[in-house]
Amino acid sequence: MGSEGPPALIIHVTGFKKFHGVSENPTETIVSNLKEYVTKKGLPKGLILGSCSILETAGQGALSPLYQTLQSAISGLDSESSNSGRTIWVHFGVNSGATRFAIEKQAVNEATFRCPDELGWKPQKAPIIPADGGISHMRQTSLPIEEITKALAKMGYEVMTSDDAGRFVCNYVYYHSLRFAEQKGTKSLFVHVPLFSTIDEETQMRFAASLLEVLASLH
Repeated sequence: MGSEGPPALIIHVTGFKKFHGVSENPTETIVSNLKEYVTKKGLPKGLILGSCSILETAGQGALSPLYQTLQSAISGLDSESSNSGRTIWVHFGVNSGATRFAIEKQAVNEATFRCPDELGWKPQKAPIIPADGGISHMRQTSLPIEEITKALAKMGYEVMTSDDAGRFVCNYVYYHSLRFAEQKGTKSLFVHVPLFSTIDEETQMRFAASLLEVLASLH
C-alpha cells in the first residue's frame, strides 16, 4: 500500500490554556475546534492532522506533559524512521498586544517571565537548557518562514515574520520543541495569534486551516 507515493505529511498542533491577564486563550479554542473545522472544509491530499493538544501555560512544571505529547506523536514512527521528516509540530500561542498573526523564526535559550506562570514559576535570565550554553543561544526552525508568511499574506491574512517569540512560556515551549525536532528529525513551528477581540474567531480558524494547507504545499 505504502509504495504508491510519498508518505503522508502529519501535522500535530498545540495551544495553551488561560494564563495571567488572559482569561480566555484563543489558542485553546482554535486547537480544540480545529479537527472538526478542517474535516468539514476538507484537508489537502497527503496531509493528516494528528494530535491536537492543549498545554498548561507553564514552563518547568509542564515539561513532562509537553515531552509526553511530543514523544507520543513519533513513537509510532520508529519502524519507519524515514517518516519522521514528514512530521511537523505547530504550536499556537497568544500575543494579547498583537494586531497580526506572527510566524516565529526562532526561540532563545532564556526564560525571563514577566509574571509567574500558571504553576507559580517566575524565572529571571535563566537558561532553558543549561547544556546549550548561555541565554543568548538560539534555535531556529528549519521551515521556510518567509515563504510561509508570503503565502498566507497572499491569501489575505494580516501576517508577519517575527524573530522574537518573547521570553515567556511560548518561547520556552518553542525552544524545547525545536531541540526535540532537531534530535528526532522532525520540524517545529510557533505561531502567535492576537486575541479574538482583535481578529475574530472565524478568521482565526480559517487562518489555522490555511496554515496547514501552506505547510502541505511545501512538502
